Amino acid sequence: MTALPDPPPARRLGLVIDLDTCVGCQACVVACKEWNGGGPAGPLGDLEPWGAAPSGAWLNRVHGFEVGEGEAGRTVYFPRSCLHCENALCVTVCPTGASYKRAEDGIVLVDESKCMGCGLCAWACPYGARELDRPSGVMKKCTLCVDRIGDERLPAAEREPACVATCPARARHFGDLADPESAVSRLVAERGGVELLAELGYRPTNRYLPPRPGRRLAASAERLEDAPAEGGFLGWLDRLLGG
Repeated sequence: MTALPDPPPARRLGLVIDLDTCVGCQACVVACKEWNGGGPAGPLGDLEPWGAAPSGAWLNRVHGFEVGEGEAGRTVYFPRSCLHCENALCVTVCPTGASYKRAEDGIVLVDESKCMGCGLCAWACPYGARELDRPSGVMKKCTLCVDRIGDERLPAAEREPACVATCPARARHFGDLADPESAVSRLVAERGGVELLAELGYRPTNRYLPPRPGRRLAASAERLEDAPAEGGFLGWLDRLLGG
C-alpha cells in the first residue's frame, strides 16, 4: 500500500470552480483531452470514436442538471474531475504504489509503470474521478497538468492547467488553497466555497462556488433554504443530483 506524505504538504494546489458562471460549453473537457493526449496522463485511449458506441478515458467531465421550472428554472453545469484530496484513499488502497500524492504540492498522480489496472483506487474514490483506460489497461486521472504548471519555459501567467487557461467564462481558477492570502483562497472565503461531500472526511482540495440566488434561481434557492443546516450547499447539491 502507498503512504500519504507525512507531514501533509505545505502547499495544496487545486481548482476553484464557479457553478454560477460555468456555461457547460465543454471547452475545458476538450482542452483537457487534447493537452493530456500525451505527457504524464497520455495517451488517453478511445474506442470506436466514429462508431455507434464511442467510449474513452476523459480526465474532466461536465454534467448538466435542470433545476426548477419555467422562468424560475435554471440549468446548472457541474464539472467533475480529481479533487486531489488530503486524505486520498485512492492512494492508500493502491497495492502497487502506482497512486501517490506529491509531497511538495499535494497533487495526486498515477505512475503508469506500476499500475496494473485493478480498479481499487476507483472503488475508493467517492467522486468518480478515476477512469480505466481500456487500451492501456491502467487508471487515468486529472494531473492538474503538472507538465504545464511546472514548465519554467512558460511565462508565469501561463503555468496553469489547460482547463483553466481555456475557460471562456472564467469559471475555473487555479492556485494554492493552503495559502489563505492566495487569490483562490480569497475567492473561496468571499463566495462561501465548499468541499464536495465533506462529511466523508477525504478533505478534497478543490472547492466549488455555489450558484448565487437570483430571479432564475428562485426554485433552487428555496431548495437550498430547505436543506439541513449542517448540509448547506452540499444538502442542496445532494437533492439536485438525486432528483
